[in-house]
Amino acid sequence: MTDMPSADLRKVVRLKPKAEARAIRHGFPWVYADELVTDRRTQSLPPGALAVLEDGERRPLGLVTVNVKSKIIARMLDRDPEAVIDENWFAARLTRALDLRERLFDAPYYRLIHAEADGLPGVVIDRFGDAAVIQPNAAWAETHIDALAAALRKVTGVTTVIKNGTGRSRSLEGLPEETTVLAGGVSGPIPVLMNGATYMADVMGGQKTGLFYDQRPNHAFAARLAKGARVLDVFSHVGGFALAALAGGAESALAVDASAAALTLATEGAAASGVADRFATRQGDAFEVLEALGAEGARYDLVICDPPAFAPAKPALEAGLRAYERIARLAAPLVAPGGYLILCSCSHAADLSSFRNASARGIGRAGRRGQILHTGFAGPDHPLLPQLAESGYLKSLVFRLD
Repeated sequence: MTDMPSADLRKVVRLKPKAEARAIRHGFPWVYADELVTDRRTQSLPPGALAVLEDGERRPLGLVTVNVKSKIIARMLDRDPEAVIDENWFAARLTRALDLRERLFDAPYYRLIHAEADGLPGVVIDRFGDAAVIQPNAAWAETHIDALAAALRKVTGVTTVIKNGTGRSRSLEGLPEETTVLAGGVSGPIPVLMNGATYMADVMGGQKTGLFYDQRPNHAFAARLAKGARVLDVFSHVGGFALAALAGGAESALAVDASAAALTLATEGAAASGVADRFATRQGDAFEVLEALGAEGARYDLVICDPPAFAPAKPALEAGLRAYERIARLAAPLVAPGGYLILCSCSHAADLSSFRNASARGIGRAGRRGQILHTGFAGPDHPLLPQLAESGYLKSLVFRLD
């Protein structure tokens, strides 16, 4: 159940003398590669190994997981340096997370574990009723996946557990990409009811875990604006904002996405929601479709653009902000006078101010002016760790255009 040796035999890693131990003591969960002493003993630790972290004066700070192949070389697991990482330890973290979600939601469809903010660094778990999808995006979680899956089944009662080992984060940890069934199984997409609409989640082959729960409150806000509206939902994935808008009384909705598979699921969701007669799709590159719609003179009362992360890390920030500006410039002319434009960003590196400025520049370059009505974020099943800005990645801006 655990690879932890007795306390007196545990490996020790140490911060460099000039590294800032105060941030760790105050809750910051990461140690970067240039902050840790990487002597021969540390270099020999396998990815995901557990060790006691000490400050420059050899005072213990807690139990960490170490991956010398990653820029985030150590992640804090427990402030108790003698903690044992086993099924019981996972069960305690999962129980705490489950208690919150059961208070927030009437049905078991939500993000159960949001990585560092829920005390499991690099781990994401989304729940779909009797099924759960684990994304072990850090090497330590891969090492302990069996104990985690066993605790997950015990605490929640789910019968199906899927490991989705895909995505950029795993490559940064030196982990392979693979999706496997750890327990139970599924026969097809899972229907998920949110905001009055039914979404089809492909938990085996879809993007991420199969559905984006983080936008749930922003979908709800958009639905309030959608009554009687013509809606354009760009980067729609499996129906995203479009299905919520139709459930809110939209006259029609057009979903745009590059993925034919995602649009097929969106169409199935529209049928399951009873709104297929008001729903249409258009497959293609979002930028090209926006340009084409502009050339066609199309106009909508509500336009939403929810792209993938254009700036997932700082080196991509400038290019990412230019992409967000371009999206706003192409989308704004499609909004009818007095209509609404919702622009979203899930980029870690682009803070709210930078994203807002890029969006405003794009709207201005399109010759439009407007007001910001609302700023949205991820739902409460995606809690923020105050010391870690990256845990609050999602931003949503709602404009009303003149």
